[in-house]
Amino acid sequence: MTGYLAFEIRRTLRDAKFLLFAVALPVGLYLLMADRFADQGAPASYVMGGVAAFGSMKAALDVGARTAVERGIGWQRQLRLTPLSGGGYLLAKASVAMVVALPPVAGVSLVAALVGGVHLSAGGWALAVLGVWAGTVPFALLGLLIGQFVGAQSLQAYQGAVILVLSFVGGLFIPVSTFPDALATVAKVLPSYWLAQVGHAAALGGAGGEAALVLALYTLVLGVAVAVRYRRDTARA
Repeated sequence: MTGYLAFEIRRTLRDAKFLLFAVALPVGLYLLMADRFADQGAPASYVMGGVAAFGSMKAALDVGARTAVERGIGWQRQLRLTPLSGGGYLLAKASVAMVVALPPVAGVSLVAALVGGVHLSAGGWALAVLGVWAGTVPFALLGLLIGQFVGAQSLQAYQGAVILVLSFVGGLFIPVSTFPDALATVAKVLPSYWLAQVGHAAALGGAGGEAALVLALYTLVLGVAVAVRYRRDTARA
C-alpha cells in the first residue's frame, strides 16, 4: 500500500491546476466575504472558520469522488489483480484526499492572518488549521462513497449538488442562527455544520468537543458504508 500511496500522492500533486483551484477558490471567497460580514458585525476569524471548512471539505470530496472515473475506465478492476488489498486501496485514496485538503485550510488561514487582521493564540491557530483539517476525514470518505455509486458521466452533477447542500444548508457561508427553525434543524444533521463549528470555535474560544464527537461518528458510519459498497462492487466484478 505504501508504494501505491506514494504513486497517488505524486500523481495528484502533479495536477497543478487542480491544486491551484483548490486553494484559490476558498481564499477568494474569504476575501469577498470578510468585508461583507464585517459590515454585519461578524469577526473575520468567524468567516475564516467557515470558508476554511468549505475549502477542505470540497478538496477532500473532489479527490474521493474521482474514483468514479477510475471505476469507469476499469482501473479498479486492474488493481484487484495486484497484491494491493481493497482496504489498502481505499485507505490510500482517503489519505490522498486528506493531503489535498490541508492546503486550502492553510491558505485561508494565512490570508486571514496577513490581510484579514485575524489574531489568534497558538492554540486558536492549531484548532483553526489542524482541527478543521482533521475534521475533514468524513468528507474524504463521503467522496469515496459517491465515487463508488455514481458513474463518471453523472459525477459532476451529483458532486456539485452534494457540495451545494453541504455548504449552504450546513451553514458554512450563512449563520444557521438566521435560518428558519425547520432548516436549522436540518443543518445540524449535516456533517458540514459540525465541521464549521470546529472552525468557529477558534474564533469564539470554544473547544469544539461536541463537533469532534459528531464528526468521529460520521467517520465511522461512512467508513463502514464505503467498505461495504466496495466489497459488493468487487463481488459483482
